[in-house]
Amino acid sequence: MNVKTVAACTVATVVEPAVRPRLDVVAQGRFRTYHAESVLEAVRAVRDRPVQAVFVSPSYVRRDELPRVASLVDNFPGIPTVALVSRHNPRASERLLELGNYGVRRIVDLSERDGWYYLRDLISHPTSPIAGRIFSKVMPAMGEPTQDCRVVFEALVRLAPEVTTVLELTKRFGVAPSTFMSRFFRAGLPSPKRYLAATRIVYAAAVFEVPGLSIADVAYRLQYSSPQSFGRHLRAVLGTTAGEFRIRYSFESSLDEFVRRLIAPFRSILRTFHPLDPGVGCLGQNW
Repeated sequence: MNVKTVAACTVATVVEPAVRPRLDVVAQGRFRTYHAESVLEAVRAVRDRPVQAVFVSPSYVRRDELPRVASLVDNFPGIPTVALVSRHNPRASERLLELGNYGVRRIVDLSERDGWYYLRDLISHPTSPIAGRIFSKVMPAMGEPTQDCRVVFEALVRLAPEVTTVLELTKRFGVAPSTFMSRFFRAGLPSPKRYLAATRIVYAAAVFEVPGLSIADVAYRLQYSSPQSFGRHLRAVLGTTAGEFRIRYSFESSLDEFVRRLIAPFRSILRTFHPLDPGVGCLGQNW
């Protein structure tokens, strides 16, 4: 087993040895890596260390370890378990399907042109506890979206506390805001602005559950210019004041409403939606 500063590790992996050195390079300056030899060892790392994500390789995980993968997904919903595909062969493809049956919903194909970019973005933005709770409901509700669709929504959830505009969000992907928004429109989806605003409201509901925080504290934590700006946003979106919002909306109810209105009705569209594809838009051919 190759361990890099175990006491400070943040990413646990169960991947073939040939992939580990490049993962170490990607994580350098961002996180430490803990390369486990089994899923059981990775589960122990999650219990004992501040692990931010777990990467598993379909080519390396044994069939008898799949129930432990399910346990990892179910017991630690705030820590993303991601399947890393480094090569394609019948065994890996079969195991990938089995991982899906055992709860793994996130896949990064490292054999694709942008696979390492996606992985670097995932590592660069660790999952906060609130983001983990959002992921635990949003990702299953999405069903089986395209990879770049999943990447966009994962980035949206991770970055919503610090990103206040669609322009800031699209800079992360190198896509023009007008192009990005038009792809949502052509697909028949709510606008990116609406998704971002709704996600930030879910975060606000979560932060409001911390008893000692004032309305001003919540506003500044979510990068609003002032409590008044935060209040105007809530009034524009929900027609309520910040004080009323704190009383009426819990984190769970806000998240359920987000899923009910903005995710569940669009599952079939998300299955073929390519928000980052410069060529095919929502038609979903190749990315």
